[in-house]
Amino acid sequence: MDTSSLKKEFKSLYGKEPLIYRAPGRVNLIGEHTDYNDGFVFPAAINLSTWVAIAPRDDRQIQARTTNLNEGIGFDLDAPTPIQARHWSSYVLGVAQVLEHGGYKLRGANLLIHGEVPIAAGVSSSASLESSVGWALLKNSEIEIERRKLAQLCQRAENEYTGTRCGIMDQLASCCCVRGRALLLDCRSLSYRTLPLPEGVRLVICNTMVRRELSSSAYNTRRSECEEGVRIISGKFPGVRALRDVTLDQLESCRKALSEVVYRRCRHVVTEDDRVLEAAAALEQKRFGELRRAMAESHRSLRDDYEVSCRELDLLVDLAGHAEGLYGARMTGAGFGGCTINLVHSDSVDAFRKWIETEYEKCTGLTPDIYVCDAADGVGSAS
Repeated sequence: MDTSSLKKEFKSLYGKEPLIYRAPGRVNLIGEHTDYNDGFVFPAAINLSTWVAIAPRDDRQIQARTTNLNEGIGFDLDAPTPIQARHWSSYVLGVAQVLEHGGYKLRGANLLIHGEVPIAAGVSSSASLESSVGWALLKNSEIEIERRKLAQLCQRAENEYTGTRCGIMDQLASCCCVRGRALLLDCRSLSYRTLPLPEGVRLVICNTMVRRELSSSAYNTRRSECEEGVRIISGKFPGVRALRDVTLDQLESCRKALSEVVYRRCRHVVTEDDRVLEAAAALEQKRFGELRRAMAESHRSLRDDYEVSCRELDLLVDLAGHAEGLYGARMTGAGFGGCTINLVHSDSVDAFRKWIETEYEKCTGLTPDIYVCDAADGVGSAS
């Protein structure tokens, strides 16, 4: 974005010159609903970000405003006010309070926030907001922090202040990803390595333009079902701490003790962990047919075993499969609507986009938002 307009608006509001920081949204190439099961994920940051202009205050007040909604909030770091759950302000207050409770003494600040990451689309606008605000508040206070630590604190803020029991993937991707590369992350150890995306491949994100009302509660239900599976399986295999530790043979040996729903939830996670590692190896070794197959199998598992897809997501994935230049397609994010991720060669992007727009609208009456992105760097300075 053009940061000069954000600086101009900030100066008009607060009378000072700001510094500007940004943090990206993300897509997950493969590895859905594995992060909160201590498993493996394979995200990439996208070049759509949340931007924060910030300048210090002489008191301990935080004054924040968003350009997207033309709304403002204010609170005292020493006496935070109640917040509206799942309102944009809950992320700002939550991050500030978690940083304070973590021993990071913050300086008061004026903030102006501009978001360009699509909201409720499965590309992690919330983690982008959390990471950009957290980084800006710390830089404003002249405090250094390790990126993985910031990601953990932002995850805690979302868990405690918005009620979403998310895993670590979104925040860590927003903080730690590298331009032109995907990030293979072990969500237990938080160790990771980056792998280059194929030359000439773009990240094409297709938004269904639908979002299910119960997506947040359904997400938390899925997490509880996984925990129930671990509780039962660990009774037979004491070394099991999370579904990450379960083999498919172990799961099958416990099948009669599990409800059918819990069994299928567990089967998705166990097989998805394997698919992540297979997809990463296929990408690294340029076996792109195997990558495409792993992404397709991931989508089927999310549709059938985890039951977080929907008609519109399935349609977008099916349409993508008939297009030229495709390296792989699947739903991305928590599901119940939102987006698909498509790896498409740059030479085929225009034709791919036209095909998806035309056929999807013909089938649904909806015009999908389509974002053609590149893999971006994680949180950092923009000024």
